[in-house]
Parts: sequence; structure tokens; C-alpha cells
Amino acid sequence: MAKIETTAFDSADYLNTAEAIAAYLDAYLEDSTPQELRSALSTVARSHGVSDLAHRSGVTRAGIYKALGEDGNPSFETIRSILAAMGLRLAVEPAERVLEAA
Repeated sequence: MAKIETTAFDSADYLNTAEAIAAYLDAYLEDSTPQELRSALSTVARSHGVSDLAHRSGVTRAGIYKALGEDGNPSFETIRSILAAMGLRLAVEPAERVLEAA
């Protein structure tokens, strides 16, 4: 039987534009647990480089790792600061159209 060669895959390696990052996070926001969303934010942080992100966001490097780590519980302000440092923002939109009663 022939050996199968595999290579490591890291989503962070492919998140190199604001559009790609927004689509990636939007998919997680659509249907995921808070833990899965935190993991996705961690992946995005790694794609930007945590040290650089810490400098631009005003959140310490250790603070980013703690907030987005397995046991993290990031505040809204921490998430907002991290997203802003990546050139992103949160937006609210209707989940579905609601027809007005006639």
C-alpha cells in the first residue's frame, strides 16, 4: 500500500484580504457556537500577526491570546478593537424580511 502524503492546512494562511476575512467571520457568525466564533477570531488574529495586531488595537499580545484562547471570554470592546485594527467593523442587519400585517 502506498503512503499518502499530507500537508498541514491552516486557514490563517488564506485570510489575506479584508474581504476574505469578512466572509470567513460572517460564515461563523451565521451558525456557530461562541467557542467556534472565538476560535475563528483567533485564526484571523494569527493571519494578521498577533504582535502587530496588538500594537494597532491597543490590546496587549497576552490579552489577545487570553481573550481568544480556549478558555477566553472576550469583551465586546476587545472584539471591536481587534476587528477595527484589521479594518473591519461589526454591522447589524435584519435576519429576514418580516412582512407587515395588512
